[in-house]
Amino acid sequence: MTRAELPTSAEEHPATRVLQRVRPVAARLVRARWPVTVHHADRVPASGGVILAANHVGIIDGPLLATFSPRPVHALTKREMFAGRLGRFLRASGQIPLDRFHADPGAIRACLRVVRDGGVAGIFPEGTRGDGELHRFHHGAAYLALVTGAPVVPVTMIGTRPPGGGANALPGRGDTIDIVFGQAWRTTQQPWPRTREQVRATSVLLRGHMLSELAAALAETRRSLPGPLPAGQSEDDPDTGLVEPPREL
Repeated sequence: MTRAELPTSAEEHPATRVLQRVRPVAARLVRARWPVTVHHADRVPASGGVILAANHVGIIDGPLLATFSPRPVHALTKREMFAGRLGRFLRASGQIPLDRFHADPGAIRACLRVVRDGGVAGIFPEGTRGDGELHRFHHGAAYLALVTGAPVVPVTMIGTRPPGGGANALPGRGDTIDIVFGQAWRTTQQPWPRTREQVRATSVLLRGHMLSELAAALAETRRSLPGPLPAGQSEDDPDTGLVEPPREL
């Protein structure tokens, strides 16, 4: 992809009106079931392009990020979700479909457009739900940071899946959910061409920062993550990015 092919702000930005309208309603509905505490929302810059990079432990992580982020989020969302009524809502609210198993330049261009237009792009670098400890770390967030120079704000989701719960398990009614925004991280904007080695090296640095912020979030909330999914419940996920075997218990 050459610089001439990169999106400009003259191209259409994903819709936000539906998302802005439903966020207050969604927040009330969620808090009627679970107490949600948002920590350090002020760490998300109030204006300008931003990348939110969150760990992924539960099925409600995406909706919670869209609802409780201080700014509307356009999140990369697996393409399989864009069917029927849910798919129409996701598109209307500006979420971005992603083909996880093939190169998807359209999804990347959409995220670049969001960030370059001063919006907020959301990414789950782990790619799929798991223990939330960033053992697998895809390169998308690092690539967007390299292309745009925008800050990456780590987000730690805590309590969105019960300990030992399955992939689609929800917290019990009344269980507390913590959403912790971390300290922003930046890398120098890299002009074309960007090599695989540069993207990988940037991913290593970003993952290290996110692991540090994850540890800080767990210490601040005095909580822990739910542990791995039960055997056989992990979704297929392409073997790309950084991969570190889970720690043995």
